[in-house]
Amino acid sequence: MSHDLARENRQLREQLAQLIANAQKNQEILQRHQRLDLQLISADTFQALSETLFTTFPQTAGLDVVTLCLLDAQYDIRRILVQLEMNLSEMPRLLFMQDEAEFGELAGRLSKPVLGPYSEERFGMLYPEPLTPPSSAAVVPLLRHTRLIGTLNLGSNDPSRFQPNMSTDFIEHMASIVAICVENVINNERLKHIGLTDPLTGVNNRRYIERRLLEEIGRSRRQGTPLSCMYMDIDHFKQINDRIGHQAGDEVLRGVAGRVKAELRLSDSLGRFGGEEFVVLLTDTEPEDAVNVAERIRLSIAEQPLVLSSGQKLDVTISVGVAALPPAASDDAAEASARQLVARADHALYEAKARGRNRVVWEA
Repeated sequence: MSHDLARENRQLREQLAQLIANAQKNQEILQRHQRLDLQLISADTFQALSETLFTTFPQTAGLDVVTLCLLDAQYDIRRILVQLEMNLSEMPRLLFMQDEAEFGELAGRLSKPVLGPYSEERFGMLYPEPLTPPSSAAVVPLLRHTRLIGTLNLGSNDPSRFQPNMSTDFIEHMASIVAICVENVINNERLKHIGLTDPLTGVNNRRYIERRLLEEIGRSRRQGTPLSCMYMDIDHFKQINDRIGHQAGDEVLRGVAGRVKAELRLSDSLGRFGGEEFVVLLTDTEPEDAVNVAERIRLSIAEQPLVLSSGQKLDVTISVGVAALPPAASDDAAEASARQLVARADHALYEAKARGRNRVVWEA
């Protein structure tokens, strides 16, 4: 009898030890996730949020891959991130879509998480190359005020990790935190962007271009890549203001800025330098190619009248000066090179004006 009691006592102690070990393990998991929540909430930049989502979160949750897909119909988020110096090409886990239809088979089903074995047709667009596709996946909608802003996409090499009949309380909780954090950091980045944006035209302001120019000169010198600058001016702009008013002049500025922007890459930078003058920085662009871009911009404005809010059609032209960053002397400072580059483009613009306007001139 005493032997049976001893064995039962030993089993009870083992069970208690196992319960304590499980409780400690669960407490550690809870603490890790609480720290993750705090790290997500404290992220004040998109870069910091991305690092937490793509590095800390997979380690904490035992996942093999995490991606984030954001709906960005007008390229607003991408444009802001590029202008704030984020290299999106180096972030394969950050994805963008124009609208929900691009989710393919998942479109219309993203009011709730979608879990199951991985299939290329169903989940492939959310784990693109060079990422290794998982064996099972969970696509969790990011919702703000019932509006879909994107998805948080979890992947595991364990084919049984995500099953259609699984409870999704935890991942929905995580998604709700991520949705709030994404919205907050985008708003923060947008505020930074506003400080570098011309309020009338919506393009960058002079402060941004001057800052970006120093960065691009440094990058050009380090990597040996070409950098070109365009300085452009709306022809006879004062006459437009005098003849039909400043409100129409503002519309012309916005219209010209929009047409210029439409001809540029995301990596290029357009800024209003003041008045009716705009400056464009073309990265990785040889002078001949910059001249071709400038000519394309000039034609896009000259060949089609601007239509004002009054319905009036207005023929507008621009003159453009183009210059390229010369090879650096050993003692050239970036600030001096920036001033010289802009001055050379400005001189070419003066030549374009002197030759009759509505033309492109390259400062060799």
